[in-house]
Amino acid sequence: MSLLTGLLALILVIVLAYILYKTVKSVTGLIINAVVGVVLLWLINLLDLMQLVGRPDIPINILTVLICAIGGVFGIIVTVVLHLLGIPLGL
Repeated sequence: MSLLTGLLALILVIVLAYILYKTVKSVTGLIINAVVGVVLLWLINLLDLMQLVGRPDIPINILTVLICAIGGVFGIIVTVVLHLLGIPLGL
């Protein structure tokens, strides 16, 4: 194996390690964001926070959980605003 081939292999390994690091780092952030969104949805219903504005609890179904999991904190804000406006999020 020549020096050039070894150098190219080393560069390729470094680039792949960097891409893997960035992917794992972003996936970890997405997982944390999803967990925070779902926990906030659960806490809003557990603490009856919607009762303070005269609305029933937000129904926990597959659609609301997906919105909160994908959107995180922004997803829970969207879900609460839609619920306050009376737009149902049921299937």
